[in-house]
Amino acid sequence: MNSYTPSLKKIYLHDVLPNLIKNLRLKNIMEAPKIICVNLSMCLGDSVNDLKTLKKNKDCLEKICGQKVVITKVKKSISAFKIRANMFIGLKVTLRKNIMWEFLDRLINIALPRVKDFKGITSNFDSNGNITIGIKENLIFPELDYKDIDKVRGLNITISTSSRVDSQAKMLLMLIGIPLK
Repeated sequence: MNSYTPSLKKIYLHDVLPNLIKNLRLKNIMEAPKIICVNLSMCLGDSVNDLKTLKKNKDCLEKICGQKVVITKVKKSISAFKIRANMFIGLKVTLRKNIMWEFLDRLINIALPRVKDFKGITSNFDSNGNITIGIKENLIFPELDYKDIDKVRGLNITISTSSRVDSQAKMLLMLIGIPLK
């Protein structure tokens, strides 16, 4: 049996969770908001159906998250954008459990401080307690080397919480250490 617990998960269980229960006046530990999953997605719009570029970016995203990446395809043909159905258009991956906690730890403590002129993440939550962070350069992750990539690309990171109220989700993410404005 694997008894390893990521450090950020330990912080959540021992420090953040009791703090949330006290501050939100919750009666049960199961009412406390928690992070369900983290989704990463990358669009390859300028190099549609270029298999070499697709493979390089797939390898880069797999290095960043440590998990197998899914290639997304176009569902419907759109002549204005010169794309046809079943063309490769992007990459996505969903992180859960220990891999999710490890990724968040690296994002908070290593990757985000490497962003030039970083002042915090704008707290634009959807109405369901989830937040999407847009990263302009994938080179902020130390797993990537400049020679491994063909072009500096951005990616979207969506953090999904169990909270249905944005203020509870914001409190959760701030207590974990995500630098929100």
